[in-house]
Amino acid sequence: MIIGTAGHIDHGKTTLVRALTGVETDRLPEEKRRGISIELGYAYLQDGDASLGFVDVPGHERLLHTMVAGATGVAHALLIVAADDGVMPQTREHLAVLALLGVARASVAITKVDRLDAATRGERLAQVRRDVQALLAPTPMADAPIFEVSAATGAGIPALREHLLAAARALDAGPAEGRSAPDAAQAFHMPVDRAFSLAGVGTVITGTVASGQVQVGDELAIAPGPDGASRRVRVRGIHAQSQPAPMAHAGQRCALALAGVARDEVHRGDQACAPAIALASHRIDVEVRLWLDEARELRSGTPVHLHLGTSDVVASLVLLDRAALTPGQTALAQLVLRGNVAAWHGSRGVLRDASATRTLAGVRVLDPFAPQRWRKTAERLAQLAALALPGRAERIAAVLAHSPLGLPLAQAARAEGLASAAELPLPADTVLIDGSALAMAPAALQALQAQALAQLQAFHTRSPDEIGPDARRLKRLAAPRASDALWQHAIDQLAASGAVARTAQWLHLPDHAARLSAAEEALAQRLRPHLLEGAFDPPWVRTLAADLREPEALVRQTLASLARRGEAFQVVKDLYYPTATLERLAAIARTCETSPGGLQAAAFRDASGLGRKRAIQVLEFFDRVGFTRRVRDAHLLRPGAALFAQHGGSD
Repeated sequence: MIIGTAGHIDHGKTTLVRALTGVETDRLPEEKRRGISIELGYAYLQDGDASLGFVDVPGHERLLHTMVAGATGVAHALLIVAADDGVMPQTREHLAVLALLGVARASVAITKVDRLDAATRGERLAQVRRDVQALLAPTPMADAPIFEVSAATGAGIPALREHLLAAARALDAGPAEGRSAPDAAQAFHMPVDRAFSLAGVGTVITGTVASGQVQVGDELAIAPGPDGASRRVRVRGIHAQSQPAPMAHAGQRCALALAGVARDEVHRGDQACAPAIALASHRIDVEVRLWLDEARELRSGTPVHLHLGTSDVVASLVLLDRAALTPGQTALAQLVLRGNVAAWHGSRGVLRDASATRTLAGVRVLDPFAPQRWRKTAERLAQLAALALPGRAERIAAVLAHSPLGLPLAQAARAEGLASAAELPLPADTVLIDGSALAMAPAALQALQAQALAQLQAFHTRSPDEIGPDARRLKRLAAPRASDALWQHAIDQLAASGAVARTAQWLHLPDHAARLSAAEEALAQRLRPHLLEGAFDPPWVRTLAADLREPEALVRQTLASLARRGEAFQVVKDLYYPTATLERLAAIARTCETSPGGLQAAAFRDASGLGRKRAIQVLEFFDRVGFTRRVRDAHLLRPGAALFAQHGGSD
């Protein structure tokens, strides 16, 4: 069991740890000279099957960021209050940090009882007890037992030691209420709280293992890295609970000797983790809870210090579901960081104010891959509410249900700290797409397909004389944010079921396809040669009617039917181009697009031999059907545009 000390400066934390373990945790000359802790100190106690690891933290308010780093991974808090001083400012803030980090088990030691006057000792201790109980009452540690001790005389020390050893044995039987057990499925990760060099050993890092296990010889990553890229290292040696060991696991204090990294390339705040889960986040979505004793609201836009794991990074808070957060409330928020952190779902941290002098709130990471856009939409808020659920299977099922565009499995697994997407507990009816890279709830896929059909019907209503859009244009209309793989899967299913028909690259509803009457078919046979002979300047409807001595209405009706069959396209009213001619013009447009001036009206006019007006009309048609898009004076080919590709020839 890892125990974190907490309490005001000079209340005897280090002295009490020495009395309990016999280990001096102050290691720096300045600490010994001044009699206060400046850096984190560690001590261990083994008694039969029970093992205690103490993290001794500084009590000075200016060093509270070091205390927060030490509180990471703590399973049990030892709150220390001097009998002569009683509850002090740092007592309160240390308690706030522990409570906001989710620590639910605690014990209290009232120290320096030997300094009290014998005549008033009982009254003074009773008062300190009442103050401590009142302080703990609104926290999960309200029932923490209180011990009266003196490190100088040894009074109460054996009883406290036995209590902590018993608590360690009880921890093996199950986690404390309100605090989850280490996740056995998660890969190894450990926040680094110290990094140093040892002669003959090399670079050594220490920390409390947050999840998983590590063995000598394993390859790890140091994340996030100075540029966001993790660095690979190899484990040369392990000390767990201050003893040489072949492996270390979640809940243990350990030191790792590393090969492949210099001392100045790893720092407090980094994470040593399995390479499969290494990440770097500069924008994270969190659940934030404002501390009960905080006197002011926390508003969106507030600059804060985020202490997450052992890192400390400046951030801006963006509340997602409200404008302000009042004491004791919990909200959904995004933290926009001025640096990178490595964090996974469930990681806990605390927020301090911009000057880092006051603890404000606790945070629990929901998504380390937070989006910059659409972060306040109802869809995104529903996803975050799902991510706040405690059980992974329940959580993944709920996220899938609120993910209309599917769930990228590799990213979801990494966010959960899982080494492989295969370890995600997906519902049995999950639809896997793109080589199992994307997961989709059946209802979400059906909703996407319904939207595609609705947009296709709307397109036919708006443009009854056109055969229909191609797949990319329909995607822009129905689901512009969908991945190409998801969209292709949805359309392929609709086509396989007969709900959508394909004619060349064009999509349309089955009943939209034109069926020519005998009279129309006979006229179409006569129209096709005239349209092709016209090359880049085909005849207008009235000219065709005059040449063929047919009514204009019948010619117009027949050409519209050919358009619905994909054989011709109406570039402007009553001017139809056959598909073969448009393929040739599209090839010219592709050539112009690669020229220094790009695809502009003048260049296209010169290359095609068309007049300026007709060149502009053709380019506007290409924009309209999604072959190109207009950007100021230029027309840019849409990425992957397959429209009007010459089959069997070269563009």
